[in-house]
Amino acid sequence: MNAWNYTNEPNFVLMGLTDSKEIQLVLSVLFLFIYVATVLGNTGMMLIIRLDVLLHTPMYFFLTHLSFLDLSYSTVITPKTLENLLTSRRSISFMGCFIQLYFFVLLAATECFILSSMAYDRYVAICNPLHYPVIMSTRRSHALIAVSYMIGAMDSSVTVFCLSTLNFCNSKVIHHFFCDTFPILALSCSNTYDAEVTIFILAGSTLLLSLITISLSYVSILSTILKINSSSGKHKAFSTCASHLLGVTVFYGTMIFTYLKPSKSYSLGKDQVASVFYTIVIPMLNPLIYSLRNKEVKSAVIRLVKKGEGSQKFK
Repeated sequence: MNAWNYTNEPNFVLMGLTDSKEIQLVLSVLFLFIYVATVLGNTGMMLIIRLDVLLHTPMYFFLTHLSFLDLSYSTVITPKTLENLLTSRRSISFMGCFIQLYFFVLLAATECFILSSMAYDRYVAICNPLHYPVIMSTRRSHALIAVSYMIGAMDSSVTVFCLSTLNFCNSKVIHHFFCDTFPILALSCSNTYDAEVTIFILAGSTLLLSLITISLSYVSILSTILKINSSSGKHKAFSTCASHLLGVTVFYGTMIFTYLKPSKSYSLGKDQVASVFYTIVIPMLNPLIYSLRNKEVKSAVIRLVKKGEGSQKFK
């Protein structure tokens, strides 16, 4: 059997989610609505934080980057998915496929550590409130963001390198709606053991290290909250973490289900549903989670609206 790679067969074919024209139409309308909501929600969140001085804190600095990541990796996946649903052009070049994979892994891995940074920020705010301005300085906040992006870039570079060195002779048809790790591995006629082990260790280390950081932060937070005497104080302390905890649960639940398992247990139906959720739906949900459950963001919106109305009166 002759092997092929990007030098002699430049295109993969993305099978997408379904062959039914009716379901494709329904999904295209649904995904377009979700994508527009994602763009508006995340862009709006970044603008609110940028425009309101009272939100210029480390927590909202991290939230700005979280919105940027959600907007970015939704843009990496959704437009191509919409093209595949609305047209018969399902091919994607070898280079285009690995570029999509590279940015997806980079953004997803970076998001793991930004969520960890947000948990650490909440830990300092609740457990060490008097030292918060010193510990969560601008310099440390920027350092945490830089490290998050560096780890994401390392994960994506190693993953793409491992996959791009394989030969693909079983098929050029990717049974998925975007270029993801397991569906690409399934096409290779090379021995994929080393690549699988490397990718599994990278994905596992990223998820577990960030999840351990989040878990330890919340164990300390819970311990501190339980020591608070007043019920109103407990409620106020917990409410500052509720949005982040909900976002973490949704994000990590789907990521662990999809990636922390051998590639042979990849299930087309179940894994595609999980993938749709974390690549298309979650980026839309995060702005809602962090705005509808956050009094500071609501107050910022009200202040900005009043400020806009005030400026209109003076014209």
